[in-house]
Amino acid sequence: MSHKLEVVVRVVLIGVGATLLMDAWAALLRQFGVPSLNFAFLGRWLGHLPEGRFFHESIARASAIRGELLLGWIAHYTIGISFAALLVSKFGLAWARSPSLLPALFIGIVTVIAPLFILQPALGAGIASSKTATPLFNSMKSVVTHVVFGLGLYLSALGVAALFPGE
Repeated sequence: MSHKLEVVVRVVLIGVGATLLMDAWAALLRQFGVPSLNFAFLGRWLGHLPEGRFFHESIARASAIRGELLLGWIAHYTIGISFAALLVSKFGLAWARSPSLLPALFIGIVTVIAPLFILQPALGAGIASSKTATPLFNSMKSVVTHVVFGLGLYLSALGVAALFPGE
């Protein structure tokens, strides 16, 4: 396998694996009555971007977009893969071939910037969920979810390294 192809395969598998673990975490939280992002709202937000609409007072009250749920799920996994690409670009293919926990956790924690300071304000929840009834809880849930994502990056990288040891 060529060097570029190896990087792409590892990044995609690591990103998908980490996102799957994050989704399993969200499903577990839902069993205890803790809601998570409705990916239709992510798709709806993306669907309004071509109209020049970045911020919404409430994404739930914005007009629906055809295929918004599918668009949201595709975006969710694409973002997970992008964050895996950030990890591999920062720490290298050597890390992906022989993963260690701290770099993956570091990227997981750093990526919480995206929901707290970009997505939540854009959807109408305010910076770090400041416009919600429980901003501290929601922000901490985001932080923990991204730590789980970081753990998923590590575990997925371990699995991929076991399947494809590399050079």
